[in-house]
Amino acid sequence: MKYQSDVVIVGGGLAGIITAYELLDTGKKILIIERDKKENFGGLARWAFGGMLFVDTPHQRRVGIKDSYEVARQDWFSFAEFDKEEYWGKKWAEQYLHLCTDHGYRFLRKHNINFFPILNFPERGLYVPGNSLPRFHMVWGTGWHLVYEFIHRLENHPKKENLQVLFEHRVMDIIAENNSIQGITGKTETGGEDFEAYADQVVIATGGINGSIERVKANWHKPWGEPPATILNGAHYYALGDLHDATSRINGNVVNLDKQWNYAVGIRHYAPRVKDHGLSLVPMKSTLWVNYEGKRFAPMPLVTPYDTRFLVERICQEPLKYSWQILNAKIANKEFSISGSEHNPSMRDRKFWKFVTGMLFRDNRELVNKIADSCEDVIVAQTLDELVAKMNALTGENHVKKEHVENAAIKYDAEIDRGPRYFQDEQLIRLAHLRKYIGDRVRTCKFQKILDPDAKPLIAIRSFILSRKSMGGIQTNLQSQVLTIPDVNGKQEAIEGLYAVGEAAGFGGGGIHGYRSLEGTFLGGCVINARVAAAHIKGHSLA
Repeated sequence: MKYQSDVVIVGGGLAGIITAYELLDTGKKILIIERDKKENFGGLARWAFGGMLFVDTPHQRRVGIKDSYEVARQDWFSFAEFDKEEYWGKKWAEQYLHLCTDHGYRFLRKHNINFFPILNFPERGLYVPGNSLPRFHMVWGTGWHLVYEFIHRLENHPKKENLQVLFEHRVMDIIAENNSIQGITGKTETGGEDFEAYADQVVIATGGINGSIERVKANWHKPWGEPPATILNGAHYYALGDLHDATSRINGNVVNLDKQWNYAVGIRHYAPRVKDHGLSLVPMKSTLWVNYEGKRFAPMPLVTPYDTRFLVERICQEPLKYSWQILNAKIANKEFSISGSEHNPSMRDRKFWKFVTGMLFRDNRELVNKIADSCEDVIVAQTLDELVAKMNALTGENHVKKEHVENAAIKYDAEIDRGPRYFQDEQLIRLAHLRKYIGDRVRTCKFQKILDPDAKPLIAIRSFILSRKSMGGIQTNLQSQVLTIPDVNGKQEAIEGLYAVGEAAGFGGGGIHGYRSLEGTFLGGCVINARVAAAHIKGHSLA
């Protein structure tokens, strides 16, 4: 089967959809080729919480936050810790910050996307500075509404007859001659039939490699040693790197695949869609975070929201690379949360007062009970003896020692009894600091003791590393054009007619984040570099 179009977009996630939307006005024939089923159009973004990093916005100014490109750049380059030889990632970081407010925030506001008034304040930095100000703008309606809005606009576009979407088609290769792109080839998912699609431009929007745990492990950051035995899958199940490989075969440059944004608190999904499907818990601030033996992490206790990469790295320094969170029902009812649209229905469905009252009077009992009843990684017990016994029964080993957990909890609780003016525990000091910001205060307990008899039952959550996002990918220039592998003199050229956007491009340049993300730059990156690619195809620039 053969198709002909002006532009072929491989991948129907947010970046692919935004690219198509931006190009429809031109009158070009657009073909989106998506491997998944029609009901899953939108990719991982439809399941995302929907936070985006913007700088110096009306949302920030309204609450007295004075932000600027200069401050944001300083934060980004500090936190990213770019490799010295990194070039395009740095250039893309600067371009993102220049474009994000006008061509991200204002573009989305114009298209019926609003943001919650209170900004989140993640990745503040631990040993290196991170976000010095809140910049995380939460889409009102989560990624679910974001995707729905743009699919709706595609389906009702005045030139919608110029758009064709093929579902359940897997693209496997790129057709190229003399460093110029002709189209793509692949097979249908249902019948395994060969197909070809020819076009003047091909845009790769297929996501990263983190849907393949094998590739995650093969590209594991070498200084961290061997990857964990169990890594749960929190990426899109079709983010397998097919088009990364196809790009390499035509001399396109694929870089930084060892730079991944994985999460430290993954639990098994109660209704898995793929093998080892995981849910990403938002790390609770008031839990005791302990290793596989029940020893509290030291000398720095693990606490969020300072440095996600540090959390993952620290856990991976242990002989067994998973962890436990020890808490009680009172902490869980206040702080337990799962990232994404699936488990935040009041925000996803834009029920403002239900969401606000839920934040102010946090009572997560329904969600906590659901997960405790359906997820093997969540253990509930009335006594510490019972809790430890169940933890060891779950793993089939006797690694967890009651004295480790008990000593850590007694010491922690005793310091709470002494009061904030005498805090020396780093976690409690940080909790006191976090509670000064309203966005954290409403979701954080006020110095809750672990062994408090009035806060039972006790809870232990076994937490695995969760694969999430590829921060490396197909290297692109500042127009989102795919670049060749450098020759012996280090020279690169743009491959005529080939673009990469979103996670496939490492969210810009094959590595816009370096080693760490300030967060909100993943969905934001999909919007920005998709619009950059579309602008270049149309013959102009966003900048």
